[in-house]
Amino acid sequence: MKNETVVLLDFGAQYNQLIARRVRECGVYCELLPYDTDIEKIKARSPKGIILTGGPYNAYEEDAPLPAKALFELGIPVLGICYGLQSMSQVLGGTIDRTEKREYGAQTITLEESPIFQGLTGETQCWMSHTNQVDVLPPGFQSIAHTATCPNAAVMDQNRKFYGVQFHPEVEHTPFGQKMLHHFLFQVCGVSGDWQMDSYAKRTIEELRKKMKGQKVLCALSGGVDSSVAAVLAHKAIGDNLTCIFVDHGLLRKNEGDEVEAIFKKQFAMNLIRVDCKQRFLDLLAGVTEPEKKRKLIGAEFIKVFEEEARKLGQCDILIQGTIYPDVIESGSKNAQVIKSHHNVGGLPDVMDFKEIVEPLRDLFKDEVRKLGLELGIPEFLVFRQPFPGPGLAVRIIGDITAEKIEILQNADAIFREELEKDGIAKEINQYFAVLTNMRSVGVMGDERTYDYTLALRAVTTSDFMTADWAKIPYPTLVKVSNRITNEVRHINRVVYDITQKPPATIEWE
Repeated sequence: MKNETVVLLDFGAQYNQLIARRVRECGVYCELLPYDTDIEKIKARSPKGIILTGGPYNAYEEDAPLPAKALFELGIPVLGICYGLQSMSQVLGGTIDRTEKREYGAQTITLEESPIFQGLTGETQCWMSHTNQVDVLPPGFQSIAHTATCPNAAVMDQNRKFYGVQFHPEVEHTPFGQKMLHHFLFQVCGVSGDWQMDSYAKRTIEELRKKMKGQKVLCALSGGVDSSVAAVLAHKAIGDNLTCIFVDHGLLRKNEGDEVEAIFKKQFAMNLIRVDCKQRFLDLLAGVTEPEKKRKLIGAEFIKVFEEEARKLGQCDILIQGTIYPDVIESGSKNAQVIKSHHNVGGLPDVMDFKEIVEPLRDLFKDEVRKLGLELGIPEFLVFRQPFPGPGLAVRIIGDITAEKIEILQNADAIFREELEKDGIAKEINQYFAVLTNMRSVGVMGDERTYDYTLALRAVTTSDFMTADWAKIPYPTLVKVSNRITNEVRHINRVVYDITQKPPATIEWE
């Protein structure tokens, strides 16, 4: 059964993925398509509604990207957001002009009675980011919200079910934004909210079963949430016809390799090949200090190991890939199909002979992948696994890589994560980890002088990982972490906490 669909037409909005996520949080499936997608392709999706995103353009300029006029003749409700409102107004006969006073950031707005502001009327806050605004409304439209300097902060043509807002309802700084989107979807578009993970899981497993029945299937399993969920979906569909290859390069967090193996071999009874190549990667990285070189060496060697193991298995027809929807969007793909040509797959080489690449998660955002993982019975600690760089601990060890340094960092990082869990604050932090710096300093333990490593702790809060604030971990927790690390982990005599935002820093150190 096909889900009800809302189409988002993208004009280059900074928050385009966030709009899509907000729609899906309402239980409504949506697709993000380029603004110039052919009308017939839009009609083929039978959308219940259309949303025009923001964008960095001036709708009144001659070469400005605009929606096709035919879009507004389909009889489908439309919501324009920021530039989406301006472009819709331009096409339908309104005028756009530069404002005397630009609006950026939090603004006071007054909402009037309308289908999208039901129960939300009155004065409240919203998030603005615009230089231009609608000066003269198109025929049939009326204003339904205003600020001190923007008389048409929200507009509607109720007869044709066209709505537009100059502010950004998708960001947290617009407190009524999610309710407004919900009203547009349910009150105006008439959706029922049939996008649910339990039904998605059942339908996808059945589709995979039909597609891959009787074929040999291979999956590169990293232990991360995307590849793990993709593997479990495939296994539930075809059972022993799936083989997973887990390349253990020795740069995982403490006990992580054993945990991955136990979950997939014991809990899910999968065919899992764990390739122990720790020494191989240590030898490869010996003396390498430059982070970008570490990344390239590890990535290339991972592919070599995977190739070697795949060849041992003989011909496999299908490769399972954990591509998710943001990957599809960021790649510039205009068509979210189930299968794509092999050369686009995660850096794996063309010489590997697969008939098809299957991507069962390519319609899902990361938070939806996590929900699906829980629905499939994957343990919560793995589903909510902390973001982890592809090269692993190699880029959390500053300088050269040795077996001793890996062990030091694994033990220290494990203590940090354990104490955050104990104190019940781990879920409040979006990413946290330890970094072994290459700096040594003088310390004292007992009556003896030490000259050992400084360990840095990093923890951030963020909604999109584009910007981040350092997490305000309570001092007692930091004290416990520091005391345990300096007492239990050899060769660390100093612990520091990174209180730098992103920007100017990045979340990872390398």
